[in-house]
Amino acid sequence: MQKLRVVIVSPALADANNGNWQTARRWQQLLSAHSARIVRQWPDAQADGDDVMLALHARRSAESVQNWHNQHGQRGLGVVLTGTDLYRDIVNDPQALRSLALAHSLVVLQGLGVKSLPPQHQSKARLIFQSTGTRQTLPKTLRHLRVVMVGHLREEKDPLTLMSAARLLPPDASVFIDHIGAALDPVLGQTAQATQAQCPHYRWLGAVPHAQTLKRIQRAHLLVHCSRMEGGAHVLMEAVCSGTPVLASRIDGNVGLMGEDYAGYFEPGDAPALARLMQACRTQGGHAGLVAHLRDQCALRAPLFEPQAERAALHRWVQDLGTL
Repeated sequence: MQKLRVVIVSPALADANNGNWQTARRWQQLLSAHSARIVRQWPDAQADGDDVMLALHARRSAESVQNWHNQHGQRGLGVVLTGTDLYRDIVNDPQALRSLALAHSLVVLQGLGVKSLPPQHQSKARLIFQSTGTRQTLPKTLRHLRVVMVGHLREEKDPLTLMSAARLLPPDASVFIDHIGAALDPVLGQTAQATQAQCPHYRWLGAVPHAQTLKRIQRAHLLVHCSRMEGGAHVLMEAVCSGTPVLASRIDGNVGLMGEDYAGYFEPGDAPALARLMQACRTQGGHAGLVAHLRDQCALRAPLFEPQAERAALHRWVQDLGTL
């Protein structure tokens, strides 16, 4: 294997602790056989001798993509498409569209991503599923249904659907919701506080360290994911690989991870449907109920998200870029 110098451009670094940063950090670790570093913008002081650029986010990393192309052309230039890229920016943003054109190859992170690319760029795209380690399923209470949602409070994650569903649950539903995520939108934070005051079965926990978040996912009966747009949410994989089934909005970013026939979808923004699903999971529990069915479906998807699969796909991409 040829050892290469790889620079990963991420618009978010450790202080943001969001999906872009988590992907960049994991890829740096998976590429330990090479020399890989993470930067917010390129070129930097160590730019001389870089062989490959992996740029996360077509729009927000557009300047770095352009700078690389100015020096190297398409050689070594790969761009990773996020949810806001695929389902918003590449529709009409000139910077995002320019990044697609400049890149030698593109990566999408879920199975339906390629079809959202402009037709002229689909042939240079490949799928790389993100990965997470398999975690033990922790003991789950039998007294009630424990639900967790993980995601910073911002419009794309649609936290209002979860809050509205919480308000629709009857007080005796025995469904308890923990909502994890910082209030990136202060108005959404105020709404979460109001929902918590009115609904004793809903708790907004704010930002929680990743290790503690994983424990809560492992102990929950369900993870809820309400997003309106996703490039491939890592938290879904964390739940699947923890033995915690998912209730997710039926959007391409989620269906591309969970499969077309998954039984845990609700339409985006449909709070009554989400509330009904949560109640059904509570009333149809047990070894043969809805939760068990969803858990079995998740178990079939789990091998797609194993670290060795992501490592192998990532190394193939880097080698292809580095040997142009």
